[in-house]
Amino acid sequence: MIKRIILLLSFALLATVRGNPGEAAFVPHPGEAPYREIVTAEMAKTLPDDVDVTLQGNIVSHIRKEYYVFRDDTGTITVEIDDDVWRGLVVGPDDKVEIGGEIDRDFNSLKVEADYVKKLESQ
Repeated sequence: MIKRIILLLSFALLATVRGNPGEAAFVPHPGEAPYREIVTAEMAKTLPDDVDVTLQGNIVSHIRKEYYVFRDDTGTITVEIDDDVWRGLVVGPDDKVEIGGEIDRDFNSLKVEADYVKKLESQ
């Protein structure tokens, strides 16, 4: 019993020493992203590169490979959804989804590079 307590205290001390002050120790599940701001497609187009965003709307068409057209009430934006991000999820144009990702601006293009996609409940 004492060995178990010492072991637990050792792990707690190690975690305290290895942590960085001011940094959160909690990392959300890829399907949850409380640190991302929900933005519209039109707002996303005005944001700088590498900004984390959450979109809510519909994936209305497949462009090519891992590129899709996302639409909400304000307009459309291209999203890149890698095969592993889908995690077996199947959605159609009528399914409302939430996409969390990052703005990716290149020389002449703009897209949201998805970290996760989840289907939202129908209202």
